[in-house]
Amino acid sequence: MQLARMDDVAGCRLIFDSIEDLQSFRGKFHKARFNHKLRNSPDKYDYIKVPKPTGYRGIHDVYEYNVNSESGKGLAGLYIEIQYRTLVQHAWATAVEVIGFITQSQPKFQRGDDRYERAMALASELLARAHEGQKGPFPVASDQEVLDEFLSLESTLHLMQTLRGLNSATGDVTDKRNSILIFSKEGELEIRNFRDATDALRALFELEKKMPDRDVVLVRADSSEEVRLAFRNYFTDAREFVRLVDAACTKLSGRKVMQARSSKGRSPRRAENQPGPSAE
Repeated sequence: MQLARMDDVAGCRLIFDSIEDLQSFRGKFHKARFNHKLRNSPDKYDYIKVPKPTGYRGIHDVYEYNVNSESGKGLAGLYIEIQYRTLVQHAWATAVEVIGFITQSQPKFQRGDDRYERAMALASELLARAHEGQKGPFPVASDQEVLDEFLSLESTLHLMQTLRGLNSATGDVTDKRNSILIFSKEGELEIRNFRDATDALRALFELEKKMPDRDVVLVRADSSEEVRLAFRNYFTDAREFVRLVDAACTKLSGRKVMQARSSKGRSPRRAENQPGPSAE
């Protein structure tokens, strides 16, 4: 899209228990009696029917806001994007955000180590088949082929172990604005906090020298609240992704192939307002 139009887009995300609930609501919404104009055909942004190569699944609609009231006149013509996801699809999408947050790769934008992108696309396929009776980005592959390739990548990336480690971190985020995350090969996470950015960078270099076998990541934010939000929301939501993938691997293989750990973390919120357009 044109950069000049970025300010003309608002967004809203709706999260449902199942695809059936999602489709039912969307169907009724399309028949609703209002003057807002749907700018896309119903199938144009249906990434459940045709998932993206990255594994992203969900449906988007773009409406043009249209009212005649005096108070709403200034908003006329505003584009509003509505994202529809299931809880399973939202858990996957959140995990992609987490990976971009804690690694040097951005599978969401197809940047960095493409093994992460491949692993997450395979995870999407596992979740679609095991939990929603659907196919993902690899519709012709057999269950076993998808499972074998995912587990092969997991043996080198230790992605699931890393995400598990986020939930058993030693240390907590404080009011200090710089946090160093230290991941062991076993997926355990240690957090060290620094108020001064220079001290944090110095510690980062020293830790990288002392611990060449560990992933050491510096997380910086404009406020401590942003760091807390990333830890408490994103990392808790990744816990649900781990649980779902464990269950999918077990179901599709017929045996326990990964260590499943139950989670008492909160489920993703059912509705989530978005400040701007989606980047998926």
